[in-house]
Amino acid sequence: MKLGIAVLAGDGIGPEVTAQAVRVLRVVGDAHGHTFEFAEWPVGGAAIKQAGAPLPPQTLAACLAGNAVLLGAVGAPEHDKLAPDARPEAGLLALRNALGAYANLRPVVCYEALGDCSPLRGEIVRGSDILIVRELLGGLYFGQPRGFLSEAGARSAFNTMRYSLEEIERIARVAFEAAAKRRKKVTSVDKANVLETSQLWREVVTCVAGDYPEVALEHLYVDACAMHLIMNPRRFDVLLTENLFGDILSDEAAVIAGSLGLLASASIGGPVGLYEPVHGSAPDIAGQGAANPLGAIASAALLLRHSAGLEQEAKEIEAAILAVIDAGHRTADIYRGTGEHLVQTSEMGSLVCEALKEIANGRTAYHAV
Repeated sequence: MKLGIAVLAGDGIGPEVTAQAVRVLRVVGDAHGHTFEFAEWPVGGAAIKQAGAPLPPQTLAACLAGNAVLLGAVGAPEHDKLAPDARPEAGLLALRNALGAYANLRPVVCYEALGDCSPLRGEIVRGSDILIVRELLGGLYFGQPRGFLSEAGARSAFNTMRYSLEEIERIARVAFEAAAKRRKKVTSVDKANVLETSQLWREVVTCVAGDYPEVALEHLYVDACAMHLIMNPRRFDVLLTENLFGDILSDEAAVIAGSLGLLASASIGGPVGLYEPVHGSAPDIAGQGAANPLGAIASAALLLRHSAGLEQEAKEIEAAILAVIDAGHRTADIYRGTGEHLVQTSEMGSLVCEALKEIANGRTAYHAV
């Protein structure tokens, strides 16, 4: 298979972790006879410095012309004083919108070997396996009108939370389709006791559930969900939510895995998928080799699964990540000391590549028999 991948390394630790994801994809391509063509383009703060805008037209055109986008991270303190539509984060929102990526998938898994990395007790988090399905193109982040007001010397600001029936239905179907292939349960998160958008959300999700009789549906208010994620994360299978709630809950869920650096995401729904680790640009550790690249590498696995239909190859990357973790290799964010091997960003990438090669060799030897 031939696949054109736009690489948007971005800011902070973005270039460091993205480089490791690209290394892993090259190993997969060599092992399976695929041709992955990578082209790097600026985005975020890096693009502001190079081109004066967080999402230059050339970058967007390259993303739309390719098969998938691999993103590192965007954001830098030096740009915080810019107008909202000129900041690095504005480029990311514009990219998601241009790609039509309305469904954000964020898997959260507590690996057995990392149960002690969570600030929660191991008996609470071990065995947790959640897929957060977040609506990505609606709600407060995109709703209009929005802005600032100054009247009679008094300043105020406003945003609009808006969802259409069609927007809710399409993201609900993504969640139910995913649940049908997993443990057959959807938890839909809203604030229907207060918000009209949530009342419509609950109504539409309930209606969609009728088309999936094999999948159980429960509704939770967002505040209750936030509590249950910490108290009993194993109760969740697929967690369906709107944009703002999903942003907050998916970051909260990082405590289940043990680190934001472990979490991947896929933003799909349009012709070109966008894949990125959940963590931010972390400028405080940029350039130190301390960043955890496993979230970016796991995002590469999602890229192969959702944009190329290469399920076997995606599973091999995930198996390689697990093998490295089980062997006790740790970046600083998940390092606890005794019996573990502290490694830097590039070394972790090398370890995953080596594990992948062993998996590929084992597969070849098996078929040779």
